[in-house]
Amino acid sequence: MLTRLLSRDLPRSRPLAFILLAIVVALAFAPFLFPGVKALNVAAKVLIFIVLVASFDLLLGYTGIVSFAHTMFFGIGAYGVAIASTRLGAGWGSLGMGIGAALALSFVLALAIGLFSLRVRAIFFSMITLAFAAAFQTLASQLSEFTGGEDGLSFKVPALLSPSFEPFENPVFGVMIDGRLLCYWLLFAVALGLFLLMLRIVNSPFGRVLQAIRENEFRAEAIGYRVVVYRTVSSILSALFATLAGTMLALWLRYNGPDTSLSFEIMVDVLLIVVIGGMGTLYGAVIGSALFVVAQSYLQDLLRLGHEAAASVPALAALLSPDRWLLWLGVLFVLSVYYFPTGVVGRLRALAVSRAGVKPPPPNSSATNTANATPARAR
Repeated sequence: MLTRLLSRDLPRSRPLAFILLAIVVALAFAPFLFPGVKALNVAAKVLIFIVLVASFDLLLGYTGIVSFAHTMFFGIGAYGVAIASTRLGAGWGSLGMGIGAALALSFVLALAIGLFSLRVRAIFFSMITLAFAAAFQTLASQLSEFTGGEDGLSFKVPALLSPSFEPFENPVFGVMIDGRLLCYWLLFAVALGLFLLMLRIVNSPFGRVLQAIRENEFRAEAIGYRVVVYRTVSSILSALFATLAGTMLALWLRYNGPDTSLSFEIMVDVLLIVVIGGMGTLYGAVIGSALFVVAQSYLQDLLRLGHEAAASVPALAALLSPDRWLLWLGVLFVLSVYYFPTGVVGRLRALAVSRAGVKPPPPNSSATNTANATPARAR
């Protein structure tokens, strides 16, 4: 049952399986295990980034496409929910219309970018997507009548997801259940469903062809696969999943603005998480998001404790100042890349293979064989 649920793409490493299971359990029971507003916000951010990073890995890790417009689709999803809820009121119907409109706009833009840009070389495609992202961010800031400009939009959610909604009079296991927790568990269910769907996509014949294109584009073209078609479909799917991640963000924050969902810093964070977790695995999105978001959220608190403990040593106390948390975050990233060049998932899988005494196949062999074995071709 578990094999079918994971689309036969098992972790293939006991430590990796244990870490993934621990993250899933921690996220599912976060309100009970980690009480507090900040902990719940961190857990919700992890869920959102899992979907966002996995959707980007679908594009970069499985197809080999570097796009800087990913946050544009992320922002479209967030603005779709925000604008619809602001103009149509707090209701499930307005949420549905906002999500539908955002998905439609993302589909059109991703199709246009794919058809007009994926025929050029990789670096030029990246520059084109960067221009699109910058233009959309400027547009969102200037169309204040619709987007709220730099101030953004604050809106209300359906009563069931509102913090004032309390279905039970007494706490459950010491935690008072309210609409905020229901909203969190809704995000958990959506994130889990979308992740399993992406896992199914990359392990389908379509996903195997994408991996073949990533490994050797010219060989895949020679076999008979239309590379541009597959790349365009991949970019559209990636954009749609990123849009849904944006709707999750807006639903949780009940607010959206240019800096919230369209900032280039989010794009940098996504790239870092993909590298930390491991490209072309999807499981790397889970581990990378959990590690990065938790480090980003609690590193300052840890440094503050270290700063206070080292108060008698001025040089060490200055080095452990909470204001230098970005420096230490960069050090942690450099160390993770140095010791885990293929990401955490790649490293753990390689260790499992070496312990089993099995020689790993050459990098190109699996992709080529899957391309030859895949029956479905786009002529």
